[in-house]
Amino acid sequence: MQASSSSSEALSAGMRRRDSTPVRRLWLLAALALAAIVLFMTINLSGNLRYILVHRGLILATMLLVAFASGVATLLFQTVTNNRILTPSIMGLEALFILIQTATIFFIDAEGFRSLGVIGKFLGESLLLLIFSLALYRWLLTGLGLDLHKVLLIGLVFGTLFRSLSGLLQRLLAPGEFAVLQGRVFATFTRAPPEIIALASVIVLPIALAVWRLRYELDVLALGRSAALNLGVPYQQKTLTLLLLVSLLVAISTALVGPLTFLGLLIANLTYQIIGSHRHQYLLPGVFLTGTIALVGGQLVLERMLNMAGTLSVVIEFAGGALFLYLLIKKAAL
Repeated sequence: MQASSSSSEALSAGMRRRDSTPVRRLWLLAALALAAIVLFMTINLSGNLRYILVHRGLILATMLLVAFASGVATLLFQTVTNNRILTPSIMGLEALFILIQTATIFFIDAEGFRSLGVIGKFLGESLLLLIFSLALYRWLLTGLGLDLHKVLLIGLVFGTLFRSLSGLLQRLLAPGEFAVLQGRVFATFTRAPPEIIALASVIVLPIALAVWRLRYELDVLALGRSAALNLGVPYQQKTLTLLLLVSLLVAISTALVGPLTFLGLLIANLTYQIIGSHRHQYLLPGVFLTGTIALVGGQLVLERMLNMAGTLSVVIEFAGGALFLYLLIKKAAL
C-alpha cells in the first residue's frame, strides 16, 4: 500500500510539473511581448510627443490585431485539418482579396476606388470573402457531402483561378492604376486608418471569446474525425463553424494590412515548439503572444536599429517561406 501510494504521488507530481511548464512559458512570452510593446512605444521619443504616440499606437494596434487574427486563424485551420503545414491561404482567400482589389480598380478606376471610403472598402472586402467561404464550405461540406481534404483541394483550385484572373486584369490596367493597386495589395502595417482599426477590434473581440469557449472541443477535434464523433462532438457542425471563423479572421487581417501568406504558419509552428503542449488553452494565448513578439519586435528592430533597412512583411514572408520548405522536406523525409 505504501509503495502504491508513493508511486501515485510521484505520478501526480510529475503531471503537475508538466502542466506548469506551459504556464511558465506563457508568462515568459507575455513578459517579452510587454517589453517589445513598451520599447516600441517609448524608444527615441522626441518632437511632437502626442503625434508620435498616436501614430505608434495605431501601428501597434494594427500589429496586435493581425497577430491575433493571423495566428489564431492558422492554429484553428491546422487543428481542423490535423496538418501543421497547411495555412488558410490554401483556400484562396488572399487570392480572392487581390482579385477584388484588381477588379474594383479595373471596373471602377482608381478615383472611384477611393470614393468608396475606407469603411466601405473594409466591410465590402470582408463581406465578399466571408460570402465566398460560406458558399464554398456549406456547398461542399453540407450540400455535396465531401470530406475536408477534397474541400481543401477545391479551395486550392479556386485560389489558382483567382490568381490567374488577377494577373489578366493587372496586365490591362493603366500604369497609374497599377501603381495604386500595388500599394493596396502589398502588405504594410502603417496604413490602416483609426476607424478601421476600431471596427476590426469590435469584430475580433467576440470572435476571441467564442474561440476561447471552444478551447476544450478544439482539443478533441485535433484527435481526428472518428475520435471527435466517438467523444460526442458534432464534427461537421464544429468544422463548418471553425472554418467560417477562420475565414472571417483572415478577411480582417488581409483587409487591414494586405495578404501575408506565411505569417500564420510561422507563428503557429513557433508556438507549438515554445509551448510544448497540444492543449488549446495554452496554444491560443501562446500564438497571440508569439505573433505580438514577432511583429512588434521585428518592427522595432527594423525601425530603431536598422533604420528601415528592410520591410517587415518581406522579412516575415521570407522566414515563413523558408520554414514552409523545411517542413515539407522534413515531412517528405519521414
